[in-house]
Amino acid sequence: MAGPVIPPGPTRPRSSSTPTASPGPRLSSGIGWGLVGVVAFSFTVPFTAIAVRHDGGTGLTPVQLAAGRAVVAALLAVAVLVACRVRPPTRRQIIRLLPVSFGVVAGFPLLTSMALPQVPAGHAAVVIGVLPAATAVVAVLLTGERPSPRFWVGATAGVLVTVAFTVLAHGSVTGGGLADLYLAGAVVAAAIGYAQGGRMSRELGSWQTICWALVLAAPVMAVVAGADVVAHPPQATTGQWAAFGYLAAVSMFLGFFAWYRGLAIGPITTVSQTQLVQPVLSVGWSVVLLGETPTPALVIGGLAVIACAAFTVRSRIS
Repeated sequence: MAGPVIPPGPTRPRSSSTPTASPGPRLSSGIGWGLVGVVAFSFTVPFTAIAVRHDGGTGLTPVQLAAGRAVVAALLAVAVLVACRVRPPTRRQIIRLLPVSFGVVAGFPLLTSMALPQVPAGHAAVVIGVLPAATAVVAVLLTGERPSPRFWVGATAGVLVTVAFTVLAHGSVTGGGLADLYLAGAVVAAAIGYAQGGRMSRELGSWQTICWALVLAAPVMAVVAGADVVAHPPQATTGQWAAFGYLAAVSMFLGFFAWYRGLAIGPITTVSQTQLVQPVLSVGWSVVLLGETPTPALVIGGLAVIACAAFTVRSRIS
């Protein structure tokens, strides 16, 4: 006859002589998930430029595009949360989720949608190219991560090379005036939303974090979207609605499953630098999907961006 089952006791503290796990696989996993998110996000700027209304033509207004895709993504989030029977966050966690809602659900989509009718997508990509470095700065302030000098050298070089690469890809980039203020605000909002979302993903889980952030913002975004639809009835083509569908289902929802998982594994400052390859991917999609011919300068610039990203993510973080 079998004896009683004895529950396992508490795990003994590991002695100083016990070898610790290598950080290599953990870092590689975080970067891998981050790259999956970057691939998903790499269509955001061009699809936003396609879907938003330009000079009175067909398309969605910036408010309809930003608020509407947040509402659609929130409906998807509610379906997932209910199906998985996820426990609601605590009041303290809800407060800490508000910067995520402000940054990635409301701020970044709305501000980029307002800017893109006024400037080319290439110009927007140049300004948004500083987002990896901005995310690293916010992560240092929020999490206490301390990147090495090598990291900051690589991050700075990555920003400069990314800007040069984007200018080569899209031609000369002129000033955007008020649009640049919108884009700068979008960078700040996204940096806060990314860094704080990475922290919350360590408590709630990656997909749970973006789902609850969407749900929290849904009432306000629904009112804003509804009011704008009544004032300006949408007049979009099939292609523009398809772009809107991608922005809602992938850029606003599924892409964050991978992105926040990568940031949660971290370090946030390191994984955020995978965004440096996003402009390279955007140009690559233009070559594959639109038949554009890459110039030697673009190829060299793309390789330089990837080299900067590789140099930066291998830096020591304490």
